[in-house]
Amino acid sequence: MKFRLLLSLGLLALLAGCATQPGVADAVLHGDAAHPAQTQGWVDTRLYFGLGLADQPQQGISEQAWREFLDREVSTRFPDGLSVIDVYGQWQGRQQAHPERLRSKMLVIDYPDTPANRAKVEAIRAAWKQRTGDQSVLRVTQPADVSF
Repeated sequence: MKFRLLLSLGLLALLAGCATQPGVADAVLHGDAAHPAQTQGWVDTRLYFGLGLADQPQQGISEQAWREFLDREVSTRFPDGLSVIDVYGQWQGRQQAHPERLRSKMLVIDYPDTPANRAKVEAIRAAWKQRTGDQSVLRVTQPADVSF
């Protein structure tokens, strides 16, 4: 009987230790304005960047050039976090008979919907068009329920 009691107490002590291990309790963000527990007025924006023709991967924007653009134009404006996804895209310009098949990147940014942040998104789009000569960077923005 005494052995079972000691075994039970030992197991309880082990389990209690799991709850206080470094990193477990610290995994929740507290008081971080950039990553709040609950948000209001946030949006999710997706920007689509064409890197070049899908069947000509040696031409167009290289992965290194994309990362340099991301570091210089995007991360400086939204340093708190973003996602980049490789996507396949199609684009048909006004004078084109058929759509172009494109290597593309989709940039996903979630942020408080403020005039300053909207201006940052537009600056990113303008910088890409200036750098590449592209006519467009597709933007899709919708309300987002965000928590960290």
